[in-house]
Amino acid sequence: MKLLELKALLSEFSSRYFRIKLPDGNQVPLSFHVTEVGHVHKTFLDCGGTLRENRCCQLQIWVGEDFDHRIETGKMAAIMEKAKSILPDEEVPVEIEYEDKVISQYVIVGHELTNDAVILILENKHTECLAPELCGLPAIGRLPAIGGKSSCSGPNCC
Repeated sequence: MKLLELKALLSEFSSRYFRIKLPDGNQVPLSFHVTEVGHVHKTFLDCGGTLRENRCCQLQIWVGEDFDHRIETGKMAAIMEKAKSILPDEEVPVEIEYEDKVISQYVIVGHELTNDAVILILENKHTECLAPELCGLPAIGRLPAIGGKSSCSGPNCC
């Protein structure tokens, strides 16, 4: 889900609660906090030597000891508005960072609406080989190159 889509969803249903559903179907406890809204910019070389970059808006969520805490979509929209000066544009994807035994990053693949809540649906974020043609692997879905050519050679470059 892109930032623009999330902001529109939050604004349209501003009086409902804000919820998050994990890939296993469980929901993050209702008392979670949004502790960070960040602009993450990663520039890297893939295993084939191609320069790439990835940008996203990352929301870090945390569950504290205040079990009566609840966040509404209107408040979440206000939090996003405060962060707009650090976000590059509204076309960046939004990811969720959450700790449940380990810190994990998730992509938002959709949402559900109930009478009282907007629920973001998360999927696991995955790694992949970004130079599959050089490594003899099938292509999955690559980040666009930002310059340079792959310099990897041989069947086992990764």
